[in-house]
Amino acid sequence: QVQLVESGGGLVQAGGSLRLSCAASGRTFSSCAMGWFRQAPGTERQFVAAISQSGGRTSYAVSVKGRFAISRDNAKNTVYLQMNSLKPEDTAVYYCAADYRHDDVATASWTLYDYWGQGTQVTVSS
Repeated sequence: QVQLVESGGGLVQAGGSLRLSCAASGRTFSSCAMGWFRQAPGTERQFVAAISQSGGRTSYAVSVKGRFAISRDNAKNTVYLQMNSLKPEDTAVYYCAADYRHDDVATASWTLYDYWGQGTQVTVSS
């Protein structure tokens, strides 16, 4: 089994920054691609960013490209999401997810991820 634990969420003013972390345990971290997704109340789960096993491939939702950056430290079994220039519409619960089935991809499709964290709340005030 894989455990994913997100941290770093909170309340921030518009224009501010937050860095989310997701610590993984249970399987070899360097074998999985990682993704960040978010879900606001009453909305569907939305792709935010993804990174391949080595970090060589990344992908971003159009809405966050240029503001958010995903990275990973395989030595620390952790993936990060640096969020800058935050907007009220970024308010959501943010989830990290692990994909152990696909090599060298950074997929936006939530159905391809095998494991999910419990989420961390990000609230951006205007």
